[in-house]
Amino acid sequence: MQINEVTAVTDDVVTAFERLIPQLSSSNPPPSREFLTRIVESDAAILLVAEEGGEILGSLTLVVFPIPTAIRAWIEDVVVDEAGRGRGVGNALNAEALARAAALGAKTVDLTSRPSRAAANRLYRRLGFEKRETNVYRYEL
Repeated sequence: MQINEVTAVTDDVVTAFERLIPQLSSSNPPPSREFLTRIVESDAAILLVAEEGGEILGSLTLVVFPIPTAIRAWIEDVVVDEAGRGRGVGNALNAEALARAAALGAKTVDLTSRPSRAAANRLYRRLGFEKRETNVYRYEL
């Protein structure tokens, strides 16, 4: 298995996200080619995919951005295809994201995960993430 950064949106990438995103979210449609291109072209986002035998098994988006107090990093939209689960795909994606965040100067990396995603939460704890005592607020636009 290889972890690669998506630098160009190909038909294979679009097809993979059409398969993966419904496994992550039932309330959001898969991103269009144009939207995936916006992510890939963003200075703040790094779109990583796990590939094996020419097939994309999972993805993760690392967002790194400066704020007045530090360089911040967030991991978002981690998804592993049902067929690839239990094979270390999520571990490999997260390890690569953590290494890239460190190389870009981030001192911490944050993420959120629903409590119902038990396997994902176990993975994050195994990787060394610590649950924070904080309030997460959302404002719908």
